[in-house]
Amino acid sequence: MSYMVEKDLEGVMEILGCSMDDIAKKLGVSRITVSNWLNGRHEISSKHIDEFYRYAFESGIHLNKIKEQLYREDVIGDDKVLLFHGAKTKIEGKIRADYNRKINDFGNGFYCGESLEQSVMFVATQKESSLYMLKFDPANLNGKKYTVDREWMFTIAYYRGRLEKYCDTKTVKKLIEATKDVDYIVAPIADNRMFEIIDQFIDGEITDIQCQHCLSATNLGMQYVFLNEKALKQVEILEHCYLTDSEKNEYLLSRQESFRVNLDKVKLARRQYRNQGEYIEDIMR
Repeated sequence: MSYMVEKDLEGVMEILGCSMDDIAKKLGVSRITVSNWLNGRHEISSKHIDEFYRYAFESGIHLNKIKEQLYREDVIGDDKVLLFHGAKTKIEGKIRADYNRKINDFGNGFYCGESLEQSVMFVATQKESSLYMLKFDPANLNGKKYTVDREWMFTIAYYRGRLEKYCDTKTVKKLIEATKDVDYIVAPIADNRMFEIIDQFIDGEITDIQCQHCLSATNLGMQYVFLNEKALKQVEILEHCYLTDSEKNEYLLSRQESFRVNLDKVKLARRQYRNQGEYIEDIMR
Protein backbone atom coordinates (compact mmCIF):
# COMPACT_ATOMS: atom_id res chain seq x y z
CA MET A 1 0.00 0.00 0.00
CA SER A 2 1.49 3.35 -1.06
CA TYR A 3 1.09 6.66 0.74
CA MET A 4 -2.18 8.54 0.14
CA VAL A 5 -0.35 11.62 -1.16
CA GLU A 6 -3.15 12.95 -3.35
CA LYS A 7 -5.64 12.82 -0.47
CA ASP A 8 -3.11 14.42 1.88
CA LEU A 9 -2.34 17.19 -0.62
CA GLU A 10 -6.02 18.07 -0.76
CA GLY A 11 -6.24 17.95 3.04
CA VAL A 12 -3.26 20.24 3.58
CA MET A 13 -4.57 22.73 1.00
CA GLU A 14 -7.92 22.72 2.78
CA ILE A 15 -6.40 23.23 6.25
CA LEU A 16 -3.99 25.96 5.16
CA GLY A 17 -6.42 27.57 2.76
CA CYS A 18 -3.78 27.54 0.04
CA SER A 19 -3.95 26.95 -3.71
CA MET A 20 -2.15 24.66 -6.12
CA ASP A 21 0.03 27.63 -7.00
CA ASP A 22 1.04 27.99 -3.34
CA ILE A 23 1.90 24.29 -3.02
CA ALA A 24 3.79 24.37 -6.32
CA LYS A 25 5.87 27.32 -5.13
CA LYS A 26 6.70 25.64 -1.81
CA LEU A 27 7.81 22.41 -3.54
CA GLY A 28 9.59 24.12 -6.45
CA VAL A 29 7.43 22.60 -9.18
CA SER A 30 4.87 23.90 -11.66
CA ARG A 31 1.15 24.24 -11.01
CA ILE A 32 0.55 21.69 -13.76
CA THR A 33 2.74 19.18 -11.91
CA VAL A 34 0.67 19.60 -8.73
CA SER A 35 -2.52 19.26 -10.76
CA ASN A 36 -1.20 16.03 -12.30
CA TRP A 37 -0.40 14.69 -8.82
CA LEU A 38 -3.87 15.52 -7.55
CA ASN A 39 -5.55 13.90 -10.54
CA GLY A 40 -3.34 10.82 -10.42
CA ARG A 41 -1.89 11.44 -13.87
CA HIS A 42 1.69 11.55 -12.63
CA GLU A 43 3.26 9.79 -9.65
CA ILE A 44 4.96 12.09 -7.15
CA SER A 45 8.68 11.40 -6.66
CA SER A 46 10.11 10.28 -3.32
CA LYS A 47 11.98 13.61 -3.11
CA HIS A 48 8.79 15.63 -3.45
CA ILE A 49 6.89 13.26 -1.12
CA ASP A 50 9.41 14.03 1.61
CA GLU A 51 9.34 17.77 0.87
CA PHE A 52 5.54 17.86 0.96
CA TYR A 53 5.13 15.99 4.25
CA ARG A 54 7.96 17.99 5.83
CA TYR A 55 6.27 21.21 4.72
CA ALA A 56 2.95 20.05 6.19
CA PHE A 57 4.48 19.01 9.53
CA GLU A 58 6.56 22.15 9.89
CA SER A 59 3.43 24.18 9.09
CA GLY A 60 1.90 22.72 12.23
CA ILE A 61 -0.20 20.07 10.50
CA HIS A 62 0.33 16.72 12.23
CA LEU A 63 -1.39 14.61 9.60
CA ASN A 64 -0.79 11.29 11.31
CA LYS A 65 -2.34 12.48 14.57
CA ILE A 66 -5.33 13.84 12.66
CA LYS A 67 -5.73 10.52 10.84
CA GLU A 68 -5.48 8.66 14.13
CA GLN A 69 -8.37 10.69 15.55
CA LEU A 70 -10.51 10.22 12.44
CA TYR A 71 -9.90 6.48 12.25
CA ARG A 72 -10.53 6.13 15.97
CA GLU A 73 -13.92 7.79 15.55
CA ASP A 74 -14.78 5.25 12.84
CA VAL A 75 -13.68 2.29 14.99
CA ILE A 76 -15.33 3.34 18.27
CA GLY A 77 -18.54 1.43 18.90
CA ASP A 78 -17.78 -1.02 16.10
CA ASP A 79 -16.18 -3.66 18.37
CA LYS A 80 -12.94 -3.19 16.45
CA VAL A 81 -9.51 -2.08 17.66
CA LEU A 82 -7.36 0.65 16.09
CA LEU A 83 -3.71 -0.36 16.06
CA PHE A 84 -0.36 0.96 14.80
CA HIS A 85 2.69 -0.74 13.37
CA GLY A 86 6.04 0.99 12.98
CA ALA A 87 7.96 -0.51 10.05
CA LYS A 88 11.70 -0.06 9.44
CA THR A 89 10.89 0.33 5.73
CA LYS A 90 7.53 -0.92 4.46
CA ILE A 91 5.49 -4.09 4.41
CA GLU A 92 6.06 -6.06 1.22
CA GLY A 93 3.02 -8.10 0.20
CA LYS A 94 0.54 -9.23 2.80
CA ILE A 95 1.27 -9.15 6.51
CA ARG A 96 2.60 -12.43 7.91
CA ALA A 97 2.91 -14.05 11.32
CA ASP A 98 6.67 -14.49 10.77
CA TYR A 99 7.14 -10.80 9.91
CA ASN A 100 9.06 -10.11 13.14
CA ARG A 101 12.12 -11.98 14.35
CA LYS A 102 11.60 -14.98 16.61
CA ILE A 103 13.41 -13.48 19.61
CA ASN A 104 10.65 -10.93 20.19
CA ASP A 105 8.45 -10.88 23.32
CA PHE A 106 6.22 -13.78 22.23
CA GLY A 107 8.27 -15.33 19.43
CA ASN A 108 7.17 -15.16 15.81
CA GLY A 109 4.21 -12.89 15.16
CA PHE A 110 3.03 -9.63 13.68
CA TYR A 111 3.39 -6.96 16.38
CA CYS A 112 1.26 -3.83 16.68
CA GLY A 113 0.70 -1.24 19.40
CA GLU A 114 -2.28 0.67 20.75
CA SER A 115 -0.26 3.91 20.74
CA LEU A 116 0.81 5.80 17.61
CA GLU A 117 3.62 7.49 19.54
CA GLN A 118 5.09 4.25 20.85
CA SER A 119 4.93 2.60 17.44
CA VAL A 120 6.78 5.51 15.84
CA MET A 121 9.37 5.70 18.61
CA PHE A 122 10.49 2.10 18.08
CA VAL A 123 11.45 2.85 14.44
CA ALA A 124 12.27 6.55 14.67
CA THR A 125 16.01 6.02 14.26
CA GLN A 126 15.53 4.15 10.97
CA LYS A 127 16.00 6.35 7.90
CA GLU A 128 13.23 4.80 5.78
CA SER A 129 10.79 3.92 8.55
CA SER A 130 7.05 4.41 8.13
CA LEU A 131 3.81 3.91 10.03
CA TYR A 132 0.81 1.68 9.39
CA MET A 133 -2.65 2.22 10.84
CA LEU A 134 -4.71 -0.95 11.10
CA LYS A 135 -8.11 -2.18 12.22
CA PHE A 136 -8.50 -5.47 14.06
CA ASP A 137 -11.69 -7.46 14.54
CA PRO A 138 -11.26 -9.95 17.43
CA ALA A 139 -14.56 -11.76 16.76
CA ASN A 140 -14.42 -15.56 16.98
CA LEU A 141 -10.71 -15.59 17.81
CA ASN A 142 -8.99 -17.03 20.86
CA GLY A 143 -7.01 -14.27 22.53
CA LYS A 144 -4.96 -14.12 25.71
CA LYS A 145 -4.38 -10.92 27.67
CA TYR A 146 -1.45 -10.34 30.02
CA THR A 147 -0.91 -7.72 32.68
CA VAL A 148 2.34 -6.76 34.39
CA ASP A 149 2.50 -9.81 36.65
CA ARG A 150 4.64 -12.87 37.28
CA GLU A 151 3.15 -14.87 34.39
CA TRP A 152 3.93 -12.10 31.91
CA MET A 153 7.47 -11.64 33.26
CA PHE A 154 8.23 -15.34 32.92
CA THR A 155 6.63 -15.58 29.48
CA ILE A 156 8.74 -12.70 28.14
CA ALA A 157 11.86 -14.24 29.68
CA TYR A 158 11.04 -17.63 28.14
CA TYR A 159 10.60 -16.33 24.59
CA ARG A 160 13.72 -14.20 25.00
CA GLY A 161 15.71 -17.34 25.76
CA ARG A 162 16.40 -16.51 29.41
CA LEU A 163 14.75 -19.55 31.06
CA GLU A 164 16.71 -22.38 29.42
CA LYS A 165 17.90 -23.76 32.77
CA TYR A 166 14.27 -23.96 33.95
CA CYS A 167 12.71 -25.54 30.82
CA ASP A 168 11.75 -28.74 32.64
CA THR A 169 9.98 -27.01 35.52
CA LYS A 170 6.20 -27.01 35.94
CA THR A 171 6.20 -23.21 35.81
CA VAL A 172 7.72 -23.03 32.33
CA LYS A 173 5.64 -25.92 30.98
CA LYS A 174 2.52 -24.10 32.19
CA LEU A 175 3.62 -20.94 30.38
CA ILE A 176 4.02 -22.80 27.10
CA GLU A 177 0.66 -24.51 27.50
CA ALA A 178 -1.05 -21.16 28.14
CA THR A 179 -0.29 -19.91 24.62
CA LYS A 180 -0.69 -23.24 22.81
CA ASP A 181 -4.06 -22.58 21.11
CA VAL A 182 -4.00 -18.79 21.14
CA ASP A 183 -4.59 -16.75 17.95
CA TYR A 184 -3.43 -13.41 19.31
CA ILE A 185 -1.96 -11.92 22.47
CA VAL A 186 -2.54 -8.58 24.17
CA ALA A 187 0.25 -7.64 26.56
CA PRO A 188 2.31 -4.77 27.95
CA ILE A 189 5.09 -3.64 25.62
CA ALA A 190 8.59 -4.56 26.74
CA ASP A 191 11.50 -2.39 25.61
CA ASN A 192 15.24 -2.77 26.27
CA ARG A 193 14.93 -1.17 29.71
CA MET A 194 12.28 -3.74 30.64
CA PHE A 195 14.51 -6.59 29.50
CA GLU A 196 17.28 -5.29 31.75
CA ILE A 197 14.89 -5.36 34.71
CA ILE A 198 13.65 -8.87 33.84
CA ASP A 199 17.28 -9.99 33.52
CA GLN A 200 17.93 -8.73 37.05
CA PHE A 201 15.06 -10.91 38.26
CA ILE A 202 16.23 -13.97 36.27
CA ASP A 203 19.78 -13.46 37.59
CA GLY A 204 18.46 -13.42 41.18
CA GLU A 205 19.27 -9.77 41.89
CA ILE A 206 15.68 -8.71 42.67
CA THR A 207 12.44 -10.44 43.72
CA ASP A 208 9.35 -10.97 41.58
CA ILE A 209 7.50 -8.19 43.44
CA GLN A 210 10.37 -5.75 42.92
CA CYS A 211 10.51 -6.71 39.25
CA GLN A 212 6.76 -6.35 38.79
CA HIS A 213 6.62 -2.86 40.29
CA CYS A 214 9.73 -1.71 38.40
CA LEU A 215 8.15 -2.86 35.15
CA SER A 216 4.86 -1.17 35.98
CA ALA A 217 6.77 2.08 36.46
CA THR A 218 7.93 2.09 32.82
CA ASN A 219 4.32 2.35 31.55
CA LEU A 220 4.91 1.70 27.84
CA GLY A 221 1.39 0.76 26.84
CA MET A 222 -0.07 -2.38 25.29
CA GLN A 223 0.77 -4.38 22.19
CA TYR A 224 -1.12 -6.90 20.07
CA VAL A 225 0.73 -9.93 18.73
CA PHE A 226 -0.94 -11.87 15.90
CA LEU A 227 0.34 -15.43 15.93
CA ASN A 228 -1.30 -17.11 12.95
CA GLU A 229 -3.01 -16.64 9.60
CA LYS A 230 -6.45 -16.97 11.15
CA ALA A 231 -5.88 -13.86 13.26
CA LEU A 232 -4.20 -11.93 10.45
CA LYS A 233 -7.23 -12.39 8.22
CA GLN A 234 -9.06 -10.12 10.64
CA VAL A 235 -6.41 -7.40 10.52
CA GLU A 236 -6.99 -4.71 7.91
CA ILE A 237 -4.41 -2.12 6.90
CA LEU A 238 -6.21 1.21 6.83
CA GLU A 239 -3.34 3.37 5.68
CA HIS A 240 0.40 3.50 5.13
CA CYS A 241 1.60 6.81 6.62
CA TYR A 242 4.73 8.79 5.86
CA LEU A 243 7.07 9.80 8.68
CA THR A 244 9.19 12.91 8.22
CA ASP A 245 12.50 13.35 10.04
CA SER A 246 10.94 16.27 11.93
CA GLU A 247 8.11 14.08 13.20
CA LYS A 248 10.44 11.23 14.16
CA ASN A 249 12.76 13.61 16.01
CA GLU A 250 9.83 15.02 17.97
CA TYR A 251 8.85 11.55 19.16
CA LEU A 252 12.46 10.67 19.96
CA LEU A 253 12.78 13.73 22.19
CA SER A 254 9.53 12.76 23.90
CA ARG A 255 10.88 9.24 24.42
CA GLN A 256 14.11 10.53 25.96
CA GLU A 257 12.19 12.63 28.48
CA SER A 258 9.84 9.74 29.25
CA PHE A 259 12.81 7.39 29.66
CA ARG A 260 14.43 9.72 32.20
CA VAL A 261 11.24 9.96 34.28
CA ASN A 262 10.63 6.21 34.08
CA LEU A 263 14.21 5.47 35.14
CA ASP A 264 13.67 7.52 38.29
CA LYS A 265 10.41 5.68 39.00
CA VAL A 266 12.16 2.33 38.54
CA LYS A 267 14.84 3.28 41.09
CA LEU A 268 12.20 4.28 43.65
CA ALA A 269 10.13 1.15 43.01
CA ARG A 270 13.16 -1.10 43.45
CA ARG A 271 13.92 0.55 46.79
CA GLN A 272 10.31 0.66 48.02
CA TYR A 273 9.66 -3.05 47.42
CA ARG A 274 13.03 -4.35 48.61
CA ASN A 275 12.79 -7.71 50.42
CA GLN A 276 9.18 -8.21 49.28
CA GLY A 277 8.26 -11.22 47.15
CA GLU A 278 10.29 -14.27 46.10
CA TYR A 279 13.53 -14.82 44.22
CA ILE A 280 13.50 -16.93 41.06
CA GLU A 281 15.26 -19.93 42.62
CA ASP A 282 12.55 -20.18 45.28
CA ILE A 283 9.76 -19.90 42.69
CA MET A 284 11.23 -22.56 40.42
CA ARG A 285 11.74 -25.20 43.12
